[in-house]
Amino acid sequence: MGDSTATADLDVALEKHRTELTGYCYRMLGSSFEAEDAVQDTLVRAWRSHDKFEGRSSLRSWLYRIATNVCLDMLTAGNKRARPMDLTESTPLAQAALSPRPDSIWLEPMPDTRVLPTVDDPAEAAVAKESIRLAFMAALQQLPPKQRAVLILREVLAWKASEVAELLDTSVASVNSALQRARATLAERETAAGEGAVSDPLDEEQRKLLERYVKAFEGYDMTALTALLHEDAIMTMPPFDLWLRGTADITGFMTTLGASCAGSRLLPVEANGLPGFAHYKPDPEAGGFSPWAVQVLELSDGRITGFHCFLDTGRWFPLFGLPLHLEAEPDEVEKGV
Repeated sequence: MGDSTATADLDVALEKHRTELTGYCYRMLGSSFEAEDAVQDTLVRAWRSHDKFEGRSSLRSWLYRIATNVCLDMLTAGNKRARPMDLTESTPLAQAALSPRPDSIWLEPMPDTRVLPTVDDPAEAAVAKESIRLAFMAALQQLPPKQRAVLILREVLAWKASEVAELLDTSVASVNSALQRARATLAERETAAGEGAVSDPLDEEQRKLLERYVKAFEGYDMTALTALLHEDAIMTMPPFDLWLRGTADITGFMTTLGASCAGSRLLPVEANGLPGFAHYKPDPEAGGFSPWAVQVLELSDGRITGFHCFLDTGRWFPLFGLPLHLEAEPDEVEKGV
């Protein structure tokens, strides 16, 4: 009886850390699915070796040590996940071609609920949210793995240099040096551009911007959409490496190669600390609407600056807990939607 109670207590104690560990592994790996695999591996390793855990550190610190080692092992192949604009130049609409690249290349979206634990401190919550935004995540992926770990532990999770040094089996001087180099790399990439412009929670102006966006997109009103997009807005569509810059090319794409998205429906989601939508487009064969993309939007100064469409719906919609079909409303059925 005692053993089974102890096992159940250990399971509960380990499970309490799942969300924050998933956030850590996601920042390290840039992949939602690899992060969840890494956390599962971490918890299994902790469960199996708990009898060797002598309480010299907290359970949380011990779990982070295991998770760091798991992530560093996964990163030894040197793969850096990226966004389309990290890999190629933008393509003029006239030359637009949809060329997919393997899943392992792309920075992946993540539902907020899977990586942002509930915290009472608004400042801590804001830092956590900012540190999973797409631009910051893409910058993290450019750092060598150990620098990445140091930056996340020190800047995002607010660990002391001595704690990080102990976790990484290194010196405080080495940790401080790695942090300095990581900060310099991030500063070069100007990761703050467009970041931090999203309030938490969204302010009234941002909520109204999103309401106008839904109305313009569902109505496929390109004039209204142009008014909401920043003149240098970027549109990406992983797994395709094509990306577009500027309102003319984005709306031009939507009315040509993307014309079948007219009449779509959007459901709100929260991804990467940013507003987003599950995009369903009309399904002429089955009726109603079928999944097309998870959209993640970047906002700045009252405009949409980034419009990122993740198209692998077989992976993303279940991850976000989204239905794989929407029925048409009665008035839409009458109209033949």
